[in-house]
Amino acid sequence: MNDTNPQEFITRAQLRANKKKKPKGILLTLGKIMLSLVLVVLLGGVFYGAKMLIDTNNLLNASYKPRANSYENEQIDVMKEPISVLVLGVDNNEERGLETTRTDSMLLLSVNPDDAVISMTSIPRDTYTYIETEAFMGYDKINAAYAYGGVDASIQAVEELLAVPINYYLTLDFQAFENIVDALDGIEIDVPFDLKEMNAQDKVTVNLKKGKQTLDGEEALAFARTRKIDNDIERGGRQQQVVQAVAKKAMQIGTISKYKSILQALDGHIETDMPMGDILSLASSALTKSYTFDSYMFSWMSFDYYGYGETVSMVGLHEDSLAYISHKFRVSLGLDEKDERDEPGYEFVSNGLVSPKTYPQDGMVIENY
Repeated sequence: MNDTNPQEFITRAQLRANKKKKPKGILLTLGKIMLSLVLVVLLGGVFYGAKMLIDTNNLLNASYKPRANSYENEQIDVMKEPISVLVLGVDNNEERGLETTRTDSMLLLSVNPDDAVISMTSIPRDTYTYIETEAFMGYDKINAAYAYGGVDASIQAVEELLAVPINYYLTLDFQAFENIVDALDGIEIDVPFDLKEMNAQDKVTVNLKKGKQTLDGEEALAFARTRKIDNDIERGGRQQQVVQAVAKKAMQIGTISKYKSILQALDGHIETDMPMGDILSLASSALTKSYTFDSYMFSWMSFDYYGYGETVSMVGLHEDSLAYISHKFRVSLGLDEKDERDEPGYEFVSNGLVSPKTYPQDGMVIENY
């Protein structure tokens, strides 16, 4: 949470000065990967008996970090009512020791138990949007909200942007991802190119050669994050490749010793305000229902903004894309009625007009074409 004196406002320049330089990374679907792994851990605790269930409970209790208004969720029956979860992949941990922390990925999920559907969308971390906290009020990249005001600021920024209420959050860091893959003794990936990339700690260069191979944690992370090789579509395919490889390997866990390694890998690297009972209820639901995933991608444009005294690359979301994804989530949560956009066969195509909520109005913009 925010440790800043509420009487002192942080300027954007100060925030950037406090942040050590790191190479750019792709918007990783880390939330999707880790959500699958957390589910495996929960179910594993049930399958492997009382001792493992106790260890699982201990992990969940240690990870439970309620927000000030978490009491509002106490009446929710997660087995019967739809819920929303904001998954935040943060780019800091004790090993990196950055003075400020931003979210490297933001994944919004809704879980509808009646329809057995999980809706998800990744919010571009460079999205220009309004952020309001005790320490900062103004426009910035949405991933800066966490640095200005922690989880609460990130939730508020996403709620304001999408007009979707968020019930719960889950945070996790890069080290959790690396630890999990290492605990699984690596994952098998058919790497389609040679790759030279910095690891998550910005210290060691990862070198991969083309071909099928077993990747360890930092190699898998570099493979999923790189933005130097191909385009957004190909990167999305690589992310799906990693998700499937991790899930496949995780489901092959057959020993208590391996399960303990998974628990140890997650320990200290995840936080959530979802009570243990609700998490276990969701895990139980996954045993009895076959959930399908509906994924939505924003249509957007990029621009350079020089209103901060320096040129900064930003993302503006197309207004109809923002409205469409907001509608889909509000329908999944029972807040809006279905319309023609929910008819079978409907295909969304943006008109390309950027939303003023995500585009500067001061004229200090150079658009990238």
